[in-house]
Amino acid sequence: MDLIALIVMGSLVITGLVSPPEAVAGFSNAAVIAIWAMFVISDGLTRTGIANLIGNSILKIAGAKEINMIVIVMLIASFFSAFMNNIGVAALMLPVVIDIARRTRVPVSKLLMPLAYGCLLGGLTTLIGNTPNLLISNSLTESGFEAFKLFDFAPIGIVCVFSGILFMVIFGRHFLPKKALEEDIQKRSQRNLRTQYGLQSHTFEIKVPKNSILEGKTLTESKIGIATGLIVLAIKRGINTEFMPPRNKKLKANDRLIIQGTLDRFQEFLRWSELVIEREAPVLQGLMSTKMKIVEVSLEDNSTLVGNLIQHPEFRKQYGSNILAIKRGELIRRNNLSSVPLKKGDHLLLQTLPENYEELNRSLEFSSIREIEEKELIEIYSLEDSLFVVSVPKESTLAGQNFSKNRFGDAFDFRLLAIFREGELIIMPPSDQNLKGGDILLIEGQEEDLNALRGLQEFELQESSKLPLNTLESDRLNIIEIILDPRSSLIGQLLSELNFRDKYGLEPIAIWREGKAIRSNLNHEKLKLGDALLTIGPREQINIFQKDNNFIVLTPDSQKLTKTEKAPIAISIMVVVLFSVLAGWFPIYISAIIGATLMILFKCISMEEAYLAINWRVIFLIAGMLPLGTAMENSGAAALIANQVMNVLSPLGPWWVIAGLYVITAIATMAIPTAALVVLMAPIVLSASINLGIHPQTAMMAVAIAASASFASPVSHPANILVMGPGGYRFSDYLKLGLPLSVIIFIITMYILPIIWPIEII
Repeated sequence: MDLIALIVMGSLVITGLVSPPEAVAGFSNAAVIAIWAMFVISDGLTRTGIANLIGNSILKIAGAKEINMIVIVMLIASFFSAFMNNIGVAALMLPVVIDIARRTRVPVSKLLMPLAYGCLLGGLTTLIGNTPNLLISNSLTESGFEAFKLFDFAPIGIVCVFSGILFMVIFGRHFLPKKALEEDIQKRSQRNLRTQYGLQSHTFEIKVPKNSILEGKTLTESKIGIATGLIVLAIKRGINTEFMPPRNKKLKANDRLIIQGTLDRFQEFLRWSELVIEREAPVLQGLMSTKMKIVEVSLEDNSTLVGNLIQHPEFRKQYGSNILAIKRGELIRRNNLSSVPLKKGDHLLLQTLPENYEELNRSLEFSSIREIEEKELIEIYSLEDSLFVVSVPKESTLAGQNFSKNRFGDAFDFRLLAIFREGELIIMPPSDQNLKGGDILLIEGQEEDLNALRGLQEFELQESSKLPLNTLESDRLNIIEIILDPRSSLIGQLLSELNFRDKYGLEPIAIWREGKAIRSNLNHEKLKLGDALLTIGPREQINIFQKDNNFIVLTPDSQKLTKTEKAPIAISIMVVVLFSVLAGWFPIYISAIIGATLMILFKCISMEEAYLAINWRVIFLIAGMLPLGTAMENSGAAALIANQVMNVLSPLGPWWVIAGLYVITAIATMAIPTAALVVLMAPIVLSASINLGIHPQTAMMAVAIAASASFASPVSHPANILVMGPGGYRFSDYLKLGLPLSVIIFIITMYILPIIWPIEII
């Protein structure tokens, strides 16, 4: 969304709809400055533990009654959201509420949606409560009208808060998902996490026998983790147990390995160890025959392949070619291609049939294509080093197996180039080609990978295929569940790109997404907003997440460390900021900058933490979209849309026009980010108000409330989607509660507005 906003900004200048100074004015806009400064102040309050301390103390007095818990959670969330960024409040309160739900045995699905709605309702009460309020107020200032003051939203907002709480207690809680306590997916104890993610049924123990091929080999060389996707949780050697052993740990005879993964997957790989190496394979002469071509293609900068991992079966299906190597500058990579995200300018060495050559040449994914001479294959790509021939034994259990569709090929990064069967050479066999006993296979890969397969076959499966209970309950090993922060920079990245084990010293073992646990091929998963990750590792490594703003810790007793000794200073700074605005000493954006600076000077937050606290995507979205509001006003587009609304509703009176603008805004929140929506709606509302001959404050207040009251969709606000996974909610749950709550807020607004903000004639 931030990229699109910048494209909009550039397009407006190119088309002459705004001048260059108008295009970049959004970056110096008072509202934008106030927003990023409030991000810093909010994070300073969070890091000093004020919200956490007060939240925990108030939650303790609520008792274990569901109704009391809902009321307290919504009141706390609303109060903090009035003065802090509501996304930050939701992220801060999420683990607290989950922990309280676990201790009070109130199903967490009954509390998390009230938490999200409390954050949204609290944002309605003050000027700094949310972004739409600041943007609307700033639009009034820029148009020459009086801006809103700090608590101008409070009369309507406070009524909305208590009405929302009343609605949730009397009506809404009965429509929240009901789960048996034992099945509640959010009980975060170690044992319940294992049950939820299915870990207990996906663990087993294997033993390294004497004289094994893998004796003296490291875990990396054994391929048990990298290739098969299995995770070595611990190595038992005599009476000693080493948890989460490093990848360079060498194996010894009689070592017992505790493995996380499916037993079926392990056994599936054992079958492929029946392949027998026949001879070395100097088969380049055959590869260069008229039956096939070896070509090099270059990736286009805008190719859809850029940034993604190679999926060999999908690539072959789409382009009719095998990828043999990747050339990146002077670097040639022939092994483990499926673990390398492609980059702009990469050259791919492909094996293809002559009839596919022209199709590759026409593809928009590749900028160039050329045939490779045999000499270049040998001197540059050293392809002969990675080609070998294996045979399938006559009575092998591999008969009937499909090489291309089986996970084996991807796991060891083998490519099946040809099959010799009964004197016939089958070049690039089709994906539905099954193997037969006696087949001779031409494979590209590494011979040591076949040795690793034999080593896997030598492992002795122990009698119990389940993990001993006391292993994961050890004082030295712990399970931690984390969820992506809505402001995380990791959203959209492949898990394999994070180098999770190296960076955090923990192993991701499952992803919880949309009510289901994903336990295999995690490295190929792109992280999504709302994903929860289950990780395992030594307890001393757990605290590393306390310093990482990309994650929110859901596991009890593993919350972020806070600088509680700075709490009095942080709250004093916030009081000074609010008082300076109320007293009229400074405008809100100046007070916010001073407050953010004081937070850093008094070490409530470091400079590096301050930069991380700012949601730059939102800042660029607003700054990039603000010129569109200017263009709509300058070009007459706002007046045109306003006139259409006026033609329909003005005969009924100005309040009908205001109500119509409210409804339009409320509906649009289900598809458009609220910050961008307010930028679009502000000039329309101003134009409509001028046409009606009334002061615009009343209509602008209505639109600000409509933009902020985005309850009916999980995607309408980050706070909604943040609680969706941990709460086990579905899209329909938001509709069932959000639509009636939206109607209630609409009715309250239309009833109170004439009292607090009566229409005034210009």
